[in-house]
Amino acid sequence: MKKCDDACGHQCIIMVTSLHFHPTKTLYPMAITMFPKIALFFAFFISSSVFGSDPDPLQDYCLPSNHTHLCKNSSSLTVDDFVFSGIKHPGEFTNKFSGVPVTSTVFPALNTLGMSLVRADFEVGGINAPHYHPRATEVAYVLEGKLYSGFVDTGNRVFAKVIEKGEVMVFPTGVLHFQMNVGDSPATVIGSFDSQNPGSVKLPVALFGSDIDSELLEKAFGLKGKEVSKLKKRFGIKKEENPRQAPMATISRTMV
Repeated sequence: MKKCDDACGHQCIIMVTSLHFHPTKTLYPMAITMFPKIALFFAFFISSSVFGSDPDPLQDYCLPSNHTHLCKNSSSLTVDDFVFSGIKHPGEFTNKFSGVPVTSTVFPALNTLGMSLVRADFEVGGINAPHYHPRATEVAYVLEGKLYSGFVDTGNRVFAKVIEKGEVMVFPTGVLHFQMNVGDSPATVIGSFDSQNPGSVKLPVALFGSDIDSELLEKAFGLKGKEVSKLKKRFGIKKEENPRQAPMATISRTMV
């Protein structure tokens, strides 16, 4: 037993000695080896944070030229270039709802400034169908009326309530949100986005107004073929075209 203890003790001593930590020989080479990886991680983290939305402009403003991708010469600009009157009145109504977007496409002065607006008008009972903006957070300010307004987060939790004139509600980037006029008079909302091109994906149109195969929609929503056809007709698809049998040009365009 003693010999065994001595032998074991000797082996343990050898093991501990072999694992003895030498800062000069071990830590510095490790730090040199790890530094590029750590630097790369922080560079990726910082760039992801900075470029999560529209990049910061490199000049005061940049109104694009009609013929080139360059900015117009500032000497040719007037104050009228920085004023937009297109949302003084409601737009054309469809199903008791009207939306007038104010992006850099219609108001070039917004170009490179990382923001845009929308005016939304609701007749009594009108709705803004469930939709989301893939590139922007929205802040909605109620100018007139009373609306049931809310959004659904990625955990399927609904945050919704009735908001009235003078109140503001925020819809985080990319979350599904909706609005419905529950008052006895028309309602108006001004929405502000932190992107000059927030994008908008309305679920009814995206699902039933596109070329998604009918069989998939039938299985996903438990609908019959006639019901899917009726919805596609309502939201823009009059004749079903199976993407698997579509010409290559059609498929390529769909993928883009």
